[in-house]
Amino acid sequence: MEKTNFGLYKDYGCFINGKWVTASDLQVKEVSSPVTGELIGHIPAATQLDLQAALDSAQRGFNIWRAISPWDRSAILRKTADLLRERNSQYAILMSTETGKPIAQAEGEWRDAADQFEWYAEETKRIYGQTIEARLPEIRMGVRMEPVGVVAAFSAWNFPALLPARKLAAALAAGCSVILKPAGEAPGSGMAIIQTLMDAGLPIDVVNLVTGDSRKISQYLVESPIVKKVTLTGSTAVGREILQLAANGIKKVSMELGGHAPVIVFEDADIEAAAEMCARFKFRNCGQVCASPSRFYVHASHYQRFCDVFAAFAKAMVIGDGLNPDVGMGPMINARGLNHVQNLIADAIDKGAKLLAGGSAPEGFGKGNFISPTVLSDVPDNARIMIDEPFGPIAPIASFVDFDEVIERANSTPYGLASYLFTTSLKTAALASERIEAGMVGINELAIASAEMPFGGVKQSGIGREGGAFGIQDYLEPKFIKTRLV
Repeated sequence: MEKTNFGLYKDYGCFINGKWVTASDLQVKEVSSPVTGELIGHIPAATQLDLQAALDSAQRGFNIWRAISPWDRSAILRKTADLLRERNSQYAILMSTETGKPIAQAEGEWRDAADQFEWYAEETKRIYGQTIEARLPEIRMGVRMEPVGVVAAFSAWNFPALLPARKLAAALAAGCSVILKPAGEAPGSGMAIIQTLMDAGLPIDVVNLVTGDSRKISQYLVESPIVKKVTLTGSTAVGREILQLAANGIKKVSMELGGHAPVIVFEDADIEAAAEMCARFKFRNCGQVCASPSRFYVHASHYQRFCDVFAAFAKAMVIGDGLNPDVGMGPMINARGLNHVQNLIADAIDKGAKLLAGGSAPEGFGKGNFISPTVLSDVPDNARIMIDEPFGPIAPIASFVDFDEVIERANSTPYGLASYLFTTSLKTAALASERIEAGMVGINELAIASAEMPFGGVKQSGIGREGGAFGIQDYLEPKFIKTRLV
């Protein structure tokens, strides 16, 4: 198999046995720009023959990588972080081209991806076992932490560098090999990371990458006895499917799934600061963020002011192609997502919500998946947008008066990824954060994701954690060893 010209992905393809290759039958999938709707490249549509080759390669890679000392693994991961930082500008253009993401946000994401490799370069040297004191003097007992094995990693398109980096860095630090399946809408960043790992000195076969039909690939990889661990970032619906596949083989899984993060702005909050921060984070990445603040409950005493500040911020945003440095918000990734948010807006208005900003495509945009930043007030709890994950640039705002009532409303969805509180009261912050059903809580802060923090949710928002000291644990298995001295 030889590499062919794939447009934007001309230097890449599937990565199997240490080489960039085409699909064995030369079939491809198209990738289109969310800014223009035009074709920007092709990616291979991997066959079962290709997938089996990747699995066999990963098995060889695991046997090699697990035997390499943690200090040597650490050096390669650290070199990867350094190279990613050197290539930031180049890779940011690639990411913005395929996602429409504002270039400054793309550059920030690549810095965050590099941080993952730097963090886990250190964690690989800090995989600790345990010595257990025995009941009898002739007995020795201990626990040794070992890599789980070959990992199948499925990533999403909204953060096409950070999400693969979280999985790859932790798995490699633990001593696992990885087969990465990046999202078909934005595969280039995952490909760039794989190339960077190889340039940093990672042995051949330790990482593989496949692209193509997501359902066929996930089924083949997860059902293979070679794969011992599955990690997914995606929707809750996809998570259910992967869990069902993994259950048949009793696979170890970790999943970061959907979210519908409530924001509670209490009476004693700094209302101006809260409204400005919420608006800035809500429209980041066009609202296509699993942990994005997405339901706003504001105390009645400050409700109108919060709405006014939020709407003014939305109206002032510059919309367009993310490659333009003046643009603050790009398009949605595809027409399906755009149609979803349009339906949510229409449903909320039908149920009595007021449109304060946005609600339709900005003027002058005849192509691409654009919609203006949208702010809705007086949104009733039975509106779909208060129940379904919006995953778009819509901010539904409602008022509250009673503490217990707003906590109940905040916990009313099946999601539990992130929640946010704004208050100057230590008592309110403590009580609310304890009662909120979420894996992560930000208090007067919305930036809750970085390499040193555990990222993940409860309820239907996921299983396990990525990032921080907890992140490597999902790629390790404890082995108990008991010895009788004779």
